[in-house]
Amino acid sequence: MATRSYFEEELKNLHENILLMSAMVEEMLANSVKALKEHDIELGQKIIDDDDAVDVKEIEIQDFCTKLIAKQHPLAKDLRLVTAALKIIGDLERIADNAVDIAKIVIRLSNEEYIKPLIDIPRMADLTIDMLKDAIDSYVKEDISFANEISLRDDQIDGLFKQIYLELLTYMMEDPKKITQATHFIFVARYLERVADHTTNICEAVIYLVTGEYKDLND
Repeated sequence: MATRSYFEEELKNLHENILLMSAMVEEMLANSVKALKEHDIELGQKIIDDDDAVDVKEIEIQDFCTKLIAKQHPLAKDLRLVTAALKIIGDLERIADNAVDIAKIVIRLSNEEYIKPLIDIPRMADLTIDMLKDAIDSYVKEDISFANEISLRDDQIDGLFKQIYLELLTYMMEDPKKITQATHFIFVARYLERVADHTTNICEAVIYLVTGEYKDLND
């Protein structure tokens, strides 16, 4: 009984660390688009610097999970929980990398006037951040219905990417001088699309955690 109580306390610590890592990543992602909108180089650089802390947190959680498996020999649902946690932190780390990629574009475009007001990219970012927050919430609640619903939002993100891509392509065709900057904005939209894909992976991890079955939600 004492052993089980200790294990449950360790699982609580694991949840808390994943929530902390998620909050770090969400902030990086939101700040990356904020920096892009506001031409904020300092904020862009801060995002790049903050990535080290996310990498450290991922390693800490990986080590924690490894020791938990080695010491406690979890079975069935408990083992799935640890496995799902490892999957989730991997996707969170990749989302942080996407935020860094956007921040690097902020720095590259720091001295340029934008070819158009940024409207759809921030909207796309808001949708992806909400999607990520809800995916982590579905993990905490172990709510597979919610996880399935969240994954369906990826279609909306894909649709926005196509819309942004086509609009920027028009700018490029009309004025070759706009090609470089328009290409950077397409990359930003692509990175946000990838964030949605990684978030869908988190939803898959939630479903695996609860059911023990792998379901591909990225079809």
